[in-house]
Amino acid sequence: MNHLRILARNSLRRRDFSLRSPSRSFCNLSPESNRPSYGIAFDIDGVILLGSSPVGGSPGALRRLYDDSGALKIPFLFLTNGGGLPESARASEMSQLLGLHVSPLQVVQGHSPFWKLVNRFGNELVVAAGKGEPAAVMSNYGFKNVISMDEYASCFDHIDPLAPYKKWMTGQDGHKEPRSRENLLSHRVHAAFIVSDPVDWSRDIQVLCDILRTGGLPGKEIGPQPHLYFANDDLDYQTAFPTERLGMGAFRIALESIFNRIHGNPLEYTSFGKPNPFVFKNAEDVLKEIASSTHSHSGSHDFRTLYMIGDNPKIDIRGARQAGNPWFSILTRTGVFKGKDNHAEFPADLVVDTAEEAVDFILTRESAKQSLL
Repeated sequence: MNHLRILARNSLRRRDFSLRSPSRSFCNLSPESNRPSYGIAFDIDGVILLGSSPVGGSPGALRRLYDDSGALKIPFLFLTNGGGLPESARASEMSQLLGLHVSPLQVVQGHSPFWKLVNRFGNELVVAAGKGEPAAVMSNYGFKNVISMDEYASCFDHIDPLAPYKKWMTGQDGHKEPRSRENLLSHRVHAAFIVSDPVDWSRDIQVLCDILRTGGLPGKEIGPQPHLYFANDDLDYQTAFPTERLGMGAFRIALESIFNRIHGNPLEYTSFGKPNPFVFKNAEDVLKEIASSTHSHSGSHDFRTLYMIGDNPKIDIRGARQAGNPWFSILTRTGVFKGKDNHAEFPADLVVDTAEEAVDFILTRESAKQSLL
């Protein structure tokens, strides 16, 4: 690791790098495939953005991964546990915030793997909960009979006893015409998907308990629990507020604690998102697809190194460490982690201050590798 520390130190001292695209040598093209031998996965919250504002010189750092014409040069993607919007909408949002072109393929969100469950639940009634447009997300994946928690709860009189005291108006997904209330009340919910961080915890916990205790028919007799899926299990995450905010993992803990107190059987659920190793395997596959489409080559392509740049040791760094070779973890100090030294329980391969410094290190390291070939 000494040579990495020296390289990082030298890299971070250099402040004369242009924020434009690097020289061709930074591509470190594999001789056998003429494609980059490395790829990069960036977390978003706390690494690229704080709220909706870029952080850590991220726009300039990302620009170095494109050539002078604006075409992608180094394969990279955003690997986030966040969500609530279809990948195409999130890519458009990131493009506007960062001032560069981001394709939907470059956005892997916590709920992205939900599309693999279409064969199982594609035609069944499912409920999608969370901020943003959860039902639109699921519909975009191919679920034909999905309804948002907002719309579903509104079909039941008095299901939320606190509704009269809530002064806000929850938004409705506008991707479909409103359905028949009578038709919904008589159909069983086969699965509930927590697509993004829920907004109204009290209502969502109440309605989910109703769905999960009754076999998918709120107000009816106790029945087998429908399936429950969470897009991630993050206890907290970094926003523009100085300290971390509670995430979907906290909501899961609250729901599970209450459900287990009022029901005879413990809550059964499946959580996706980082740090699950399959998320990193999927990211590797997507990066291969990006590399193939960017460099117009067909066939398989193996990376020598994949870099994970994140701010959360328990999520980003732990996940990269569990995934193993070829992942190399880089921890930034712009989000959840703010320590002076490396994290004790889940140490990264490298700790830097910002995403800009992380990219600087990567390009310098890969250029040095190329010069030795």
